[in-house]
Amino acid sequence: MAGLTIKQEAFCQAYIETGNASEAYRTAYAADKMKPEAVHVQACKLQDNPKIALRVKELRGEIKQRHNVTVDSLLAELEEARQKALSAETPQSSAAVAATMGKAKLVGLDKQIIDHTSSDGTMATKPTTIRLVGVDPANGKPS
Repeated sequence: MAGLTIKQEAFCQAYIETGNASEAYRTAYAADKMKPEAVHVQACKLQDNPKIALRVKELRGEIKQRHNVTVDSLLAELEEARQKALSAETPQSSAAVAATMGKAKLVGLDKQIIDHTSSDGTMATKPTTIRLVGVDPANGKPS
């Protein structure tokens, strides 16, 4: 994509390869003297850059097209693996659970949000509430 620097393109390529923005930042930029928190902040800034977000989307599209991968095809493969694990002579429950969780991750249902604030907005002790929310698989953000 035109308009990206060499380092920004390197970040995009590394992000697609690793799936980790901080690791991609370390790969593309001189970050060896930076604290992990600073790397994380800079990586997030890059992810929020519209040109970079568009390039990452383009790269993901190229990979999907090249490998003929769709959410439907991956879900079908995971369901087939899950059914085989459950119907094996000795059921493989861990394999079935892994396939089920793979499906949940693929459709964005694997993220947990933990609310640590009380109903009055303070940090007063209260039971932890875990709520599953849908996540857009394309960008990893809550939908």
